[in-house]
Amino acid sequence: MIDPDTQAGWAAEAEAEEEDDAEDMPLSLRLSIADTLTLGNATCGFMAVYFTTTGILIPHLTGSDESGMARHSAATAVILMLAAAIFDLFDGLVARKLRSSPMGAELDNLSDLISFGLAPAYFVLVYGMVADDAHQRVSALAAVVVLLAVVLRLARFSCVTMKDGMFQGMPSPFGALTVISIVLLELPFVPTLLAIIGVAWLMVSRVEYPKPRGILAVAMLSWIVAAMGLLAAWAFDAPGGQLLLQTGCALQVVTGAVIPLFATARRVNTFRGNRREARAAQLP
Repeated sequence: MIDPDTQAGWAAEAEAEEEDDAEDMPLSLRLSIADTLTLGNATCGFMAVYFTTTGILIPHLTGSDESGMARHSAATAVILMLAAAIFDLFDGLVARKLRSSPMGAELDNLSDLISFGLAPAYFVLVYGMVADDAHQRVSALAAVVVLLAVVLRLARFSCVTMKDGMFQGMPSPFGALTVISIVLLELPFVPTLLAIIGVAWLMVSRVEYPKPRGILAVAMLSWIVAAMGLLAAWAFDAPGGQLLLQTGCALQVVTGAVIPLFATARRVNTFRGNRREARAAQLP
């Protein structure tokens, strides 16, 4: 026979031991809310690769004529990358408001590598295989350049300290979305290739980009949601959907090109101002 009181005592002791084990768990093994959002970022990136493979690459290799399926899969893959950008935006905001675990920075870099390095590079690779005027080997080289640019950018981000509120080089989410926009514009192969390599160079450059905080974060979130709507309209062949998508992609590319020009102009003006002050100080 089992004594109910004794059994209850054992249960209470077991619960107490479990609580003690939870308290004794190393901080490096505890996931915060921000870490959960970061894992959502990685999941979206992986699923983008999945839809690019099953909906675009495999139908092309098997000779399927279902162009609608390819369009839906391409839109789904890009929407997932946009969702990854939303997760990446909010995990930083949540980490600043609440606590973040010691492994938060590492998780963020690894997730960004999947969603904004591997996924867009793979999208470029598949584009080179399915587009009529593309060259597969050259596209593979461009995809490698995109992937390595994101790897170098994330590694530098972990080592270089920048002034508050600024990034050095185009942020990887912005770069990934710009690369995808270039592909979706369906330009001739050579301009597409040159534009992709240009974006990869901007990611490893020293051009300063503002961090998405405050009004800029709201604007970025609004733009991502609008881009999702444009992709959905294009995927379901809505009237004017193709034109709307190309307009949105063009705006993304133009924004990616204009920001470095503003940053360069600001740096030149700062340099000239410092020279004028130095000359004025030397005058008697």
